[in-house]
Amino acid sequence: MTIYLGMVSCGEVGFGISSACMNSSEKNSRLAVLLANGFGLGLSPVASGTVGSLLGVLLVGAMLPLAALPYGLVLQCVVAFALAMLSIPICGIAEQHYGKKDDGRIVADEYLTFPICTLGLPWVEHPWILLLAFVTARIFDIFKPPPAYQSQALGGGLGIVADDVIACLYALGVNHLVVHFVL
Repeated sequence: MTIYLGMVSCGEVGFGISSACMNSSEKNSRLAVLLANGFGLGLSPVASGTVGSLLGVLLVGAMLPLAALPYGLVLQCVVAFALAMLSIPICGIAEQHYGKKDDGRIVADEYLTFPICTLGLPWVEHPWILLLAFVTARIFDIFKPPPAYQSQALGGGLGIVADDVIACLYALGVNHLVVHFVL
């Protein structure tokens, strides 16, 4: 790298391109791909969706303080919806980057929609419920009952995320039924 009067000359630095030489669009694209592959978890050679979904458990934990606030469940629903909406452009950009529809390395759809399947569940008092939520979300995402399977035909990020939202809604229903009958 050459330095001219405090300015960085564009060129290769180590194994990549200097971020100083990237425009904001390239930086945003790199950030979206990093988020889409779950900070590298989506690169897992085995069950990348399941591995990437683990970040969703952390998100649910991060949402826990909302439960103590007035209208806590409403706030959790708003945050879960916002995360799902945020995943649409992230997954769309990553799909364009990878050049493949719903590439297996894209896991933001799994982890950013996971909080949906825990809404209103007493998982803090009964930690097994969080495991139940994880398993049911994965099962419904893998088997994609209607209309989850059909929603994949939607274009771009929406097609990547819609099936996961539907799978998490199915999982949420099953989780509430199990909790109702077990507790």
